[in-house]
Amino acid sequence: MAKQTVKDLDVNGKKVLVRVDFNVPLKDGVITNDNRIVAAAPTIQHIIDNGGKAILLSHLGRVKTEEDKEGKSLAPVAKRLSEVLGKEVTFVPATRGEELEAAIENMKDGDVLLMENTRFEDVDGKKESGCDAELGKYWASLGDVFVNDAFGTAHRAHASNVGIASNLPSAAGFLMQKEIDFIGGAVDNPERPMVAILGGAKVSDKINVIENLLTKADKVLIGGGMTYTFCAAKGYEIGTSLVEEDKIELARELMEKAGDKLVLAVDAITTPEFSNDTPTERHRLEEGIPSDQMGLDIGPETIALYSQILADAKTVIWNGPMGVFEMSNFERGTVGVCAAIANLKDATTIIGGGDSAAAAISLGFADKFSHISTGGGASLEYLEGKVLPGVDSISDK
Repeated sequence: MAKQTVKDLDVNGKKVLVRVDFNVPLKDGVITNDNRIVAAAPTIQHIIDNGGKAILLSHLGRVKTEEDKEGKSLAPVAKRLSEVLGKEVTFVPATRGEELEAAIENMKDGDVLLMENTRFEDVDGKKESGCDAELGKYWASLGDVFVNDAFGTAHRAHASNVGIASNLPSAAGFLMQKEIDFIGGAVDNPERPMVAILGGAKVSDKINVIENLLTKADKVLIGGGMTYTFCAAKGYEIGTSLVEEDKIELARELMEKAGDKLVLAVDAITTPEFSNDTPTERHRLEEGIPSDQMGLDIGPETIALYSQILADAKTVIWNGPMGVFEMSNFERGTVGVCAAIANLKDATTIIGGGDSAAAAISLGFADKFSHISTGGGASLEYLEGKVLPGVDSISDK
């Protein structure tokens, strides 16, 4: 069922509660990356352009004790958002009470207000992250309608998303809608051929994603540290490479079930230590990795193989780097795959958040993808085929 979007709402003269994702990195009170603030602006702008009062809620970091509040205020975010929107944003250093209620009551159509970090409510017993019903009802009482634009928290049932949506008519913001359209569309109704590329360290982190995508994709390509658990399952020598001993049998079962749909690396770049300063070697995986070496990236033969498979793809989902891309000696696999996807013509290309998104952005490929997800954990669970509570709680059209 399609979800209501902010465009379906009549916001004129309404108090519109908006769950945004302003969980930005801060250093000494200074925002070091404002991507999430900039990304939220179109939804906020739409609301105020159409005569609504935008009342914003967001978390920032994890807060469990009074000490955790230090450096976690959203005050710097309000200042930066004012600059992005080109208008004053009222910041209220409270999550409930008279000060907040009076500030909302004094808002005029087109005004923007940001309340304090919703996780401050977790100090006295996880009221926000535990989806406390009373808190959700209270926050809902402050507005007329609710817009959820925080996909990054959609895999969690919190008072500020599910709690509010349980008490008010709700809709998806533009960012949330984009995630639903791209990731949901790619998984449920892809243009073919569809190729999924999964990297990262552990098979255990991606088991459910692999299993779900094997039922959807035409090919699933494996890279990253989990390569070596699959190699161990094939009986290959893997030296001191990362391996999940308790997942070898599962990897073997996945390979048997998948047949030629599951494509594994054929060579690896290895080194004796987890370091960028030790000499590297290339080894074909079926010939084995020497006992004193560990694999830290896919090799050139694998890059060529994966690029060839990707060449005619019409839908591509990528989640997880191909190696330890933070080290220059082991970034070539990630760079090669990233470039192969980025250069595809007439294909829908999606990065499922997390490290692969960071890699694409740092390597300068960000604008070459159809969509880069804003939610690491949320996008992974979406790719697993799970129902996300933050999405599920939005009113249907």
